[in-house]
Amino acid sequence: MRWDHLAENSAPARNAALFGADVVTTRTFDSPEFRGITFHEVRARSIVNRVPGASRMPFEWTVNPYRGCTHACVYCFARRTHSYLDLDTGLGFDSQIVVKVNAPELLRLHLGSPRWHGEHIAMGTNVDCYQRAEGRYRLMPGIIAALRDHANPFSILTKGTLILRDLDLLKQAAEVTDVGISVSVGFVDQELWRTVEPGTPAPERRLDVVRNLGEHGIGCGVLMAPVIPFLSDDPGQLRATVRAIAAAGATSVTPLVLHLRPGAREWFMAWLERRHPYLVRRYERLYAEGAYAPKWYQRRITRQVHELAQEYGIGPARPGMPRRIRPPEPRAAEPAVTGPTQLSLI
Repeated sequence: MRWDHLAENSAPARNAALFGADVVTTRTFDSPEFRGITFHEVRARSIVNRVPGASRMPFEWTVNPYRGCTHACVYCFARRTHSYLDLDTGLGFDSQIVVKVNAPELLRLHLGSPRWHGEHIAMGTNVDCYQRAEGRYRLMPGIIAALRDHANPFSILTKGTLILRDLDLLKQAAEVTDVGISVSVGFVDQELWRTVEPGTPAPERRLDVVRNLGEHGIGCGVLMAPVIPFLSDDPGQLRATVRAIAAAGATSVTPLVLHLRPGAREWFMAWLERRHPYLVRRYERLYAEGAYAPKWYQRRITRQVHELAQEYGIGPARPGMPRRIRPPEPRAAEPAVTGPTQLSLI
């Protein structure tokens, strides 16, 4: 994406209380890709965040240089976080993007602190660090360089193809620490993609990322997420998705069924009412007990995908923790996930 010579409008934030005293400025860009999108540039006070309930997660620390996401996935669990800023969790989440412009320097300071002990840092677990805004703000090269220079292990989960821009940095980091890369591809149905993930690269382009990384010696797993009940979960659809993932050379595939937390649930159900009204009652029954589909349904999907993965020669991996991409020697396959664990994904 070209950012040179874009018409730019900027102004000091009028409502600094919205984000606190650290707001720098608010910008809009007069380009087709960003028409209607506002960027709020802030100088964050911290960048490494501890994950709530970390004992149940495969990672304890995260870095999120952005809040809000132009991917505009209708199911995104992170929508609720925009309400903490008094912003709308629907269209506001898709179009009001908070950019932590000092993220690289803040991370470097954190990693150099004597109180930091080099724990694994996960990125892309809240919103995508390679969403379109990254083409303009270029925060990830500085973040990866800081992690490389401190030999700090990390993982990245993304739906974005822009990660290929940082291929050399990822290789350098992988020479000194453990690095895991996963791409999220829940389905390969084109019509479903256009309506449910309108701001993302097409599934085949994401799988091209997996293929490209593999050709450069970087093993990449795929989180098959979300599997959307009644829309992407029939056996033929699951087979087509796993087959495409295998053809791309993925090192692992991990299915995760759609979960609908408050904030995301209302937005998704409104979309469902417009696009597939005949499914509304079925969803109300399936998700009657909360944000997650019943365990029997999760187990069924997991079993089907793992059987297909075995058929196509892909090994399963622990959800949310991609395999390291710097193997000094061949590794044994990681164990399959037999439980219904659901993680927070993009």
